Amino acid sequence: MDHLLDLFMNYLAVERGLARNTLDAYGRDLARYLAWLQRHGVTHPDGISMSLLLGFLASLKDDGLAPRSRSRALVALRTFHKFLVSERLCTHNPTGQVAAPRSLAALPKTMAPHDVEALLASPKGETPLAVRDRAMLEILYATGLRVSELVGLKLSDLQLDVGYLTAFGKRSKQRIVPLGTLAIDELRGYLAVARPRLDKAGVSSFVFLNRSGEGLTRQGFWKIIKRRAREAGIYRNITPHTLRHSFATHLLENGADLRSVQAMLGHADIATTQIYTHVTRERLRQIHARHHPRG
Repeated sequence: MDHLLDLFMNYLAVERGLARNTLDAYGRDLARYLAWLQRHGVTHPDGISMSLLLGFLASLKDDGLAPRSRSRALVALRTFHKFLVSERLCTHNPTGQVAAPRSLAALPKTMAPHDVEALLASPKGETPLAVRDRAMLEILYATGLRVSELVGLKLSDLQLDVGYLTAFGKRSKQRIVPLGTLAIDELRGYLAVARPRLDKAGVSSFVFLNRSGEGLTRQGFWKIIKRRAREAGIYRNITPHTLRHSFATHLLENGADLRSVQAMLGHADIATTQIYTHVTRERLRQIHARHHPRG
């Protein structure tokens, strides 16, 4: 069935315009799936029953795959089988009644507000890189941007006079995201003084630059946030997505409505945003257990 996988991957790349990392993840999960089917003598998608599909998902757990990886694999399988049916390459979709087990839904890791404050204050001094890092961290927490959206920001995406920026998310979907006063102040300071010292040639259109005057990469920002977390005395694993998760969770905890948070995060489906309501409920449960006399 390798030719079916080739057709599907071409569809994802050309018609849906998925990012390279997403394509690679789908390809790995589905190659593993087809190899497993081959070992079980299946040569056509019409020969895949729901019980066979469940057997493959169970094998992933037996192989020690993390919950998030198993959940991603199930999404890949669902998308693949929907594609085969829609293209009339098979007659049924064995994933139609397969629900994701609760154990697959890993709650996002967030930071306590005081840890966020410590992280945002960690770049000390007025060197161009310290000013840049303060601005980046403030922007990330103020907007909930993905790291790819942050490093991809262009000067033309900023509308500081009216207090927002334009982000380009997955599949180049555009959304307007408001900025807070502190983030705007840090960004203005960076643009006025620090950025011109990094962009000596004055030719870059990117907002955030490295010491060579080029746009930052995602990997470069990952190294920055990990270093700044250590400087803040935070030794747990902190990633750019940790600040995105914290942005959403703290908004909901302080009374924001789910639809507004969905719009700011750029989620196509509100079900994706709803995981943050589980996070806030779990935190309330922990507070009750810790502080109630009969907890």
